[in-house]
Amino acid sequence: MTSHPPIRHVAVWLKPASPEAAEAGRELVQWLQARGIEVEADEVAAEQLGCQAAPRSESARRVDLIIVLGGDGTLLGAARDAGENDVPFLGINLGTLGFLAEVAPEEQADVLAKVLRGEFATVTRNRLRVIARRGSEVLLEDLALNDVVITRNDLSRLLDLETVADGTEVTTYYGDGLIVSTPTGSTAYTLSAGGPILMPGSGVYVLTPICPHALTQRPLVLSEQARLAVRIHPRGGTAQLTVDGQVGVVLERDDVVTVESSGHPVRMVASPLRSRFDVLRTKLGWGGA
Repeated sequence: MTSHPPIRHVAVWLKPASPEAAEAGRELVQWLQARGIEVEADEVAAEQLGCQAAPRSESARRVDLIIVLGGDGTLLGAARDAGENDVPFLGINLGTLGFLAEVAPEEQADVLAKVLRGEFATVTRNRLRVIARRGSEVLLEDLALNDVVITRNDLSRLLDLETVADGTEVTTYYGDGLIVSTPTGSTAYTLSAGGPILMPGSGVYVLTPICPHALTQRPLVLSEQARLAVRIHPRGGTAQLTVDGQVGVVLERDDVVTVESSGHPVRMVASPLRSRFDVLRTKLGWGGA
Protein backbone atom coordinates (compact mmCIF):
# COMPACT_ATOMS: atom_id res chain seq x y z
CA MET A 1 0.00 0.00 0.00
CA THR A 2 1.43 3.37 -1.04
CA SER A 3 0.70 6.60 0.80
CA HIS A 4 -0.65 9.42 -1.37
CA PRO A 5 -1.81 12.94 -0.53
CA PRO A 6 -5.48 13.02 0.56
CA ILE A 7 -7.99 13.25 -2.28
CA ARG A 8 -9.76 16.63 -2.39
CA HIS A 9 -11.09 16.93 -5.95
CA VAL A 10 -12.88 14.11 -7.81
CA ALA A 11 -14.49 13.64 -11.21
CA VAL A 12 -17.39 11.17 -11.48
CA TRP A 13 -17.97 9.71 -14.95
CA LEU A 14 -20.90 7.45 -15.79
CA LYS A 15 -21.85 4.78 -18.25
CA PRO A 16 -23.90 6.75 -20.83
CA ALA A 17 -27.70 6.38 -20.87
CA SER A 18 -27.71 4.07 -17.85
CA PRO A 19 -30.38 4.76 -15.19
CA GLU A 20 -28.54 2.43 -12.82
CA ALA A 21 -25.30 4.40 -13.22
CA ALA A 22 -27.14 7.72 -12.79
CA GLU A 23 -28.78 6.56 -9.55
CA ALA A 24 -25.50 5.18 -8.20
CA GLY A 25 -23.77 8.39 -9.24
CA ARG A 26 -26.21 10.62 -7.36
CA GLU A 27 -25.68 8.63 -4.17
CA LEU A 28 -21.92 8.72 -4.66
CA VAL A 29 -21.81 12.48 -5.26
CA GLN A 30 -23.85 13.11 -2.11
CA TRP A 31 -21.53 10.81 -0.14
CA LEU A 32 -18.43 12.63 -1.44
CA GLN A 33 -19.83 16.14 -0.92
CA ALA A 34 -20.81 15.28 2.66
CA ARG A 35 -17.11 14.64 3.27
CA GLY A 36 -16.01 17.96 1.83
CA ILE A 37 -14.84 16.60 -1.52
CA GLU A 38 -15.14 18.86 -4.55
CA VAL A 39 -16.96 16.89 -7.27
CA GLU A 40 -17.46 17.49 -10.97
CA ALA A 41 -18.76 15.50 -13.93
CA ASP A 42 -19.00 15.87 -17.68
CA GLU A 43 -21.67 18.14 -19.11
CA VAL A 44 -24.20 15.37 -19.69
CA ALA A 45 -23.83 13.66 -16.31
CA ALA A 46 -23.49 16.81 -14.18
CA GLU A 47 -27.16 17.71 -14.60
CA GLN A 48 -28.19 14.24 -13.46
CA LEU A 49 -25.79 14.20 -10.52
CA GLY A 50 -26.27 17.72 -9.18
CA CYS A 51 -22.62 18.81 -9.36
CA GLN A 52 -20.52 21.19 -11.39
CA ALA A 53 -19.86 20.41 -15.05
CA ALA A 54 -16.56 20.31 -16.95
CA PRO A 55 -15.36 18.70 -20.17
CA ARG A 56 -13.70 15.36 -19.49
CA SER A 57 -10.40 16.44 -21.01
CA GLU A 58 -10.33 19.44 -18.67
CA SER A 59 -11.25 17.41 -15.58
CA ALA A 60 -8.50 14.90 -16.31
CA ARG A 61 -5.91 17.68 -16.10
CA ARG A 62 -6.89 18.96 -12.66
CA VAL A 63 -8.70 16.42 -10.48
CA ASP A 64 -6.99 14.06 -8.01
CA LEU A 65 -9.08 11.03 -8.95
CA ILE A 66 -11.56 9.91 -11.61
CA ILE A 67 -14.29 7.53 -10.42
CA VAL A 68 -15.97 5.60 -13.24
CA LEU A 69 -19.34 3.91 -12.71
CA GLY A 70 -20.08 1.26 -15.32
CA GLY A 71 -18.37 -1.75 -16.81
CA ASP A 72 -15.03 -2.34 -18.46
CA GLY A 73 -16.20 -0.73 -21.70
CA THR A 74 -17.07 2.44 -19.80
CA LEU A 75 -13.59 2.49 -18.28
CA LEU A 76 -11.96 2.00 -21.66
CA GLY A 77 -13.87 5.00 -22.99
CA ALA A 78 -12.97 7.03 -19.90
CA ALA A 79 -9.27 6.31 -20.37
CA ARG A 80 -9.53 7.50 -23.97
CA ASP A 81 -11.31 10.69 -22.88
CA ALA A 82 -8.58 11.40 -20.31
CA GLY A 83 -5.97 11.36 -23.07
CA GLU A 84 -2.37 11.53 -21.89
CA ASN A 85 -3.13 13.05 -18.47
CA ASP A 86 -1.64 11.19 -15.50
CA VAL A 87 -4.61 10.82 -13.16
CA PRO A 88 -5.63 7.67 -11.26
CA PHE A 89 -8.89 5.89 -12.08
CA LEU A 90 -11.15 3.99 -9.71
CA GLY A 91 -13.69 1.73 -11.41
CA ILE A 92 -16.94 0.77 -9.69
CA ASN A 93 -18.35 -2.20 -11.55
CA LEU A 94 -21.95 -1.97 -12.73
CA GLY A 95 -21.30 -4.36 -15.62
CA THR A 96 -20.67 -8.09 -15.84
CA LEU A 97 -16.98 -8.97 -16.00
CA GLY A 98 -15.20 -6.23 -14.08
CA PHE A 99 -11.57 -6.97 -15.03
CA LEU A 100 -10.86 -3.21 -14.97
CA ALA A 101 -13.68 -1.96 -12.74
CA GLU A 102 -12.76 -4.13 -9.77
CA VAL A 103 -14.80 -2.53 -6.97
CA ALA A 104 -18.37 -3.75 -6.43
CA PRO A 105 -21.04 -1.14 -5.47
CA GLU A 106 -21.48 -2.66 -2.01
CA GLU A 107 -17.73 -2.27 -1.39
CA GLN A 108 -17.34 1.31 -2.55
CA ALA A 109 -17.83 3.08 0.79
CA ASP A 110 -15.08 1.10 2.52
CA VAL A 111 -12.72 1.36 -0.44
CA LEU A 112 -13.35 5.07 -1.01
CA ALA A 113 -12.83 5.93 2.65
CA LYS A 114 -9.28 4.56 2.36
CA VAL A 115 -8.68 6.12 -1.05
CA LEU A 116 -9.74 9.58 0.11
CA ARG A 117 -7.18 9.35 2.91
CA GLY A 118 -4.52 8.52 0.32
CA GLU A 119 -4.26 4.90 1.43
CA PHE A 120 -4.25 3.05 -1.88
CA ALA A 121 -2.06 1.36 -4.45
CA THR A 122 -2.26 1.80 -8.18
CA VAL A 123 -1.61 -0.63 -11.02
CA THR A 124 0.14 0.89 -14.02
CA ARG A 125 -1.37 -0.31 -17.30
CA ASN A 126 0.57 0.41 -20.45
CA ARG A 127 -1.18 1.77 -23.52
CA LEU A 128 -0.29 1.39 -27.17
CA ARG A 129 -0.14 4.24 -29.65
CA VAL A 130 -1.64 3.16 -32.96
CA ILE A 131 -1.38 5.08 -36.23
CA ALA A 132 -2.96 3.98 -39.52
CA ARG A 133 -1.56 5.55 -42.68
CA ARG A 134 -2.43 5.51 -46.37
CA GLY A 135 0.71 6.84 -47.98
CA SER A 136 1.38 10.17 -46.25
CA GLU A 137 -2.22 10.50 -45.01
CA VAL A 138 -2.96 9.65 -41.37
CA LEU A 139 -6.26 7.77 -41.26
CA LEU A 140 -6.41 7.29 -37.49
CA GLU A 141 -4.22 7.98 -34.46
CA ASP A 142 -5.28 6.82 -31.01
CA LEU A 143 -4.30 5.16 -27.73
CA ALA A 144 -5.27 1.56 -26.97
CA LEU A 145 -5.62 0.32 -23.40
CA ASN A 146 -6.94 -3.10 -24.43
CA ASP A 147 -6.08 -3.93 -28.01
CA VAL A 148 -5.61 -3.02 -31.64
CA VAL A 149 -7.50 -5.39 -33.96
CA ILE A 150 -7.16 -5.78 -37.71
CA THR A 151 -9.89 -7.96 -39.24
CA ARG A 152 -11.32 -8.72 -42.62
CA ASN A 153 -14.61 -7.07 -43.50
CA ASP A 154 -17.72 -9.14 -44.14
CA LEU A 155 -17.18 -9.63 -47.87
CA SER A 156 -13.38 -9.91 -47.71
CA ARG A 157 -11.46 -13.10 -48.11
CA LEU A 158 -8.30 -13.88 -46.15
CA LEU A 159 -5.97 -11.07 -45.14
CA ASP A 160 -2.22 -11.16 -45.75
CA LEU A 161 -0.68 -9.06 -42.97
CA GLU A 162 2.99 -8.35 -43.56
CA THR A 163 4.40 -7.77 -40.06
CA VAL A 164 7.69 -6.12 -39.08
CA ALA A 165 9.10 -5.45 -35.59
CA ASP A 166 11.86 -2.86 -35.16
CA GLY A 167 12.59 -2.99 -38.87
CA THR A 168 12.97 -6.78 -38.92
CA GLU A 169 10.50 -9.08 -40.68
CA VAL A 170 8.43 -11.17 -38.26
CA THR A 171 6.16 -13.02 -40.69
CA THR A 172 3.18 -12.55 -42.97
CA TYR A 173 0.05 -13.64 -41.13
CA TYR A 174 -2.57 -15.33 -43.33
CA GLY A 175 -6.04 -15.49 -41.86
CA ASP A 176 -9.00 -13.47 -40.64
CA GLY A 177 -6.88 -10.90 -38.87
CA LEU A 178 -4.49 -10.02 -36.07
CA ILE A 179 -4.91 -8.80 -32.48
CA VAL A 180 -2.21 -6.67 -30.86
CA SER A 181 -2.99 -6.74 -27.15
CA THR A 182 -1.64 -5.13 -23.99
CA PRO A 183 -1.53 -7.14 -20.75
CA THR A 184 -4.78 -5.38 -19.82
CA GLY A 185 -6.44 -6.63 -23.00
CA SER A 186 -5.04 -10.14 -22.67
CA THR A 187 -8.22 -11.28 -20.90
CA ALA A 188 -10.41 -9.87 -23.70
CA TYR A 189 -10.59 -10.76 -27.41
CA THR A 190 -7.08 -12.21 -27.58
CA LEU A 191 -7.90 -14.75 -24.84
CA SER A 192 -10.82 -16.03 -26.94
CA ALA A 193 -8.45 -16.31 -29.90
CA GLY A 194 -6.00 -18.48 -27.93
CA GLY A 195 -3.62 -15.84 -26.60
CA PRO A 196 -1.92 -15.96 -23.18
CA ILE A 197 -2.98 -14.10 -20.05
CA LEU A 198 -0.42 -11.40 -19.26
CA MET A 199 -0.07 -9.67 -15.91
CA PRO A 200 -0.17 -5.85 -15.75
CA GLY A 201 3.33 -4.44 -15.55
CA SER A 202 4.90 -7.41 -17.34
CA GLY A 203 6.52 -5.09 -19.91
CA VAL A 204 5.26 -6.95 -22.98
CA TYR A 205 2.44 -7.11 -25.50
CA VAL A 206 1.18 -10.00 -27.59
CA LEU A 207 0.34 -10.63 -31.26
CA THR A 208 -2.47 -13.15 -31.68
CA PRO A 209 -3.53 -14.23 -35.18
CA ILE A 210 -7.27 -14.68 -35.74
CA CYS A 211 -8.12 -18.00 -37.40
CA PRO A 212 -4.68 -18.33 -39.03
CA HIS A 213 -4.50 -20.30 -42.27
CA ALA A 214 -1.16 -21.79 -41.12
CA LEU A 215 -1.39 -23.81 -37.90
CA THR A 216 2.20 -22.90 -37.02
CA GLN A 217 1.30 -19.20 -36.67
CA ARG A 218 0.82 -18.93 -32.92
CA PRO A 219 0.61 -16.01 -30.46
CA LEU A 220 3.87 -14.10 -30.13
CA VAL A 221 4.92 -12.06 -27.10
CA LEU A 222 7.06 -8.96 -27.77
CA SER A 223 8.76 -6.45 -25.51
CA GLU A 224 6.65 -3.34 -25.07
CA GLN A 225 9.66 -1.42 -26.42
CA ALA A 226 9.22 -3.06 -29.83
CA ARG A 227 7.79 -0.95 -32.66
CA LEU A 228 5.42 -2.90 -34.87
CA ALA A 229 4.39 -2.17 -38.45
CA VAL A 230 1.69 -4.14 -40.27
CA ARG A 231 1.08 -3.70 -44.02
CA ILE A 232 -2.39 -4.71 -45.17
CA HIS A 233 -2.97 -6.96 -48.18
CA PRO A 234 -6.64 -8.02 -48.40
CA ARG A 235 -7.35 -10.82 -50.85
CA GLY A 236 -10.25 -8.84 -52.23
CA GLY A 237 -12.35 -6.26 -50.38
CA THR A 238 -11.09 -4.23 -47.43
CA ALA A 239 -10.03 -4.67 -43.82
CA GLN A 240 -11.14 -3.02 -40.57
CA LEU A 241 -8.95 -1.49 -37.86
CA THR A 242 -10.56 -1.24 -34.41
CA VAL A 243 -9.06 0.31 -31.27
CA ASP A 244 -10.40 -0.98 -27.94
CA GLY A 245 -13.58 -2.05 -29.76
CA GLN A 246 -14.72 1.58 -29.76
CA VAL A 247 -13.16 3.50 -32.66
CA GLY A 248 -11.98 2.34 -36.04
CA VAL A 249 -11.34 2.91 -39.71
CA VAL A 250 -11.55 0.92 -42.98
CA LEU A 251 -8.18 -0.18 -44.37
CA GLU A 252 -7.28 -0.75 -48.00
CA ARG A 253 -4.42 -2.52 -49.76
CA ASP A 254 -0.95 -1.23 -48.75
CA ASP A 255 -2.26 0.78 -45.79
CA VAL A 256 0.18 0.52 -42.86
CA VAL A 257 -0.68 0.27 -39.17
CA THR A 258 2.10 1.06 -36.69
CA VAL A 259 1.87 0.13 -33.02
CA GLU A 260 4.24 1.03 -30.18
CA SER A 261 4.21 1.80 -26.48
CA SER A 262 2.57 5.18 -25.91
CA GLY A 263 4.66 6.29 -22.93
CA HIS A 264 1.36 7.37 -21.31
CA PRO A 265 0.06 4.50 -19.18
CA VAL A 266 -3.17 4.51 -17.19
CA ARG A 267 -3.03 4.22 -13.41
CA MET A 268 -5.86 2.17 -11.91
CA VAL A 269 -6.59 2.12 -8.19
CA ALA A 270 -6.19 -1.51 -7.13
CA SER A 271 -8.93 -3.02 -5.02
CA PRO A 272 -7.60 -3.56 -1.48
CA LEU A 273 -10.07 -6.44 -1.09
CA ARG A 274 -8.73 -8.82 -3.76
CA SER A 275 -5.61 -9.61 -5.74
CA ARG A 276 -5.33 -9.88 -9.50
CA PHE A 277 -5.42 -13.66 -9.17
CA ASP A 278 -8.61 -13.40 -7.11
CA VAL A 279 -10.17 -11.47 -10.02
CA LEU A 280 -9.02 -14.07 -12.56
CA ARG A 281 -10.27 -17.00 -10.48
CA THR A 282 -13.65 -15.35 -9.99
CA LYS A 283 -14.21 -14.01 -13.49
CA LEU A 284 -12.80 -16.99 -15.40
CA GLY A 285 -14.11 -19.69 -13.11
CA TRP A 286 -10.70 -21.15 -12.31
CA GLY A 287 -10.91 -24.08 -9.92
CA GLY A 288 -14.59 -24.72 -10.66
CA ALA A 289 -15.82 -28.26 -11.05
